[in-house]
Amino acid sequence: MADEVLGQFQQTAAEKKIDASRKLKVGIIGTGWIAESHIQQYNAMPDVEVVALADLIPGKAEAFKEKWGVQGDVHFYPDHKSMIDNEELDAVSVCTYNATHAECTIYALEHGVNVLLEKPMCVTLDEAAEIVKAEKKSGKILSIGFQPRYDANMQMIKKIVESGTLGEIYYIQTGGGRRRGIPNSTFIEKRTAGIGALGDIGCYSLDMVLNAIGYPTPKTVSAYTSNFFGTSTEYQSEYDAKRFDVDDFAAAFIRLDPGKYGDKDGIILDFRIAWAMHVDTPGDTIIFGKKAALRIPSTDCWNGSVGGPMKIYHDVAGARVETVIPIIQNKGQGLFYKKVRSFLDAIKNNGTSPVPSSQIIKNQAILDGIVKSAAAGKEVDIFMPEV
Repeated sequence: MADEVLGQFQQTAAEKKIDASRKLKVGIIGTGWIAESHIQQYNAMPDVEVVALADLIPGKAEAFKEKWGVQGDVHFYPDHKSMIDNEELDAVSVCTYNATHAECTIYALEHGVNVLLEKPMCVTLDEAAEIVKAEKKSGKILSIGFQPRYDANMQMIKKIVESGTLGEIYYIQTGGGRRRGIPNSTFIEKRTAGIGALGDIGCYSLDMVLNAIGYPTPKTVSAYTSNFFGTSTEYQSEYDAKRFDVDDFAAAFIRLDPGKYGDKDGIILDFRIAWAMHVDTPGDTIIFGKKAALRIPSTDCWNGSVGGPMKIYHDVAGARVETVIPIIQNKGQGLFYKKVRSFLDAIKNNGTSPVPSSQIIKNQAILDGIVKSAAAGKEVDIFMPEV
């Protein structure tokens, strides 16, 4: 019986051949560390020419080109506007800090440029709404940078839910954390990051389960945030502790609409995320269904992945049965490559966004609701904007 259940979720994978007859001209906005992952993928793609780099810090874009061996005639710009105004680009990667995601993305879309936007989508729900409006008006592709979606194990979670094996979903506990894992740099100040652990790794954790259950609409959230570790010189340098003004821990109780797979009264989402804490994990992810439950082991250092074999708990002929879902080895290119490739293929094939804003705006709504609820010290309603 276990083999029969497991057999529902087997997968095959095949790499597509890239048509290099049409080259896409790409620019990168922001040449910090996340841009390094983008350029590595673009360098590996025969149908891409990286023709422009923009960064606010003088000389940083030039050094980036040399470090990563970007070929061809590359132009350098001090900001996103001058780059977009002076180049004929098919696409840009927005790799700036969170607080400028919205302005860079909106400007690119308004000027007819497709956008691969790094996560989180932005800082606030209002910003997310303006991004979606610009996307719809432009008719261009906007994809948000959630590469864990291309992990075969993450895809397995979605397959299990969609198969009906769990039945109607009524409760989910999820989250992740690092015992010590504050990234510092521009991540720890509101003026650049806007939000802390919530935006860095919390959005990944939310996407793992929300994508699996079809992204139902969030209705309310009651939340708590803190930053005991980030502001303490016991765990941070004096310089970083003094400037730390974002969250390093958040917990929330979120009510979701039923959606496609939920109970008629809705789904409860119990969420927590941490950059730093005194335990190795805030708990596994568990999806509770009326027919079965799925346990997804946490990782020691949350990075948007599965920490070990998953397990389905269900009953067969009156007996309590546990079906183990072995870890699936990802085939072919890496997850970041697949993220970038799917975006480029959507452009070339006049396709749809691989990670659409219509979903991620709900992710952003939850993050925004957590911030507002924590500040208010009470439950708040989430009002999804009309876009």
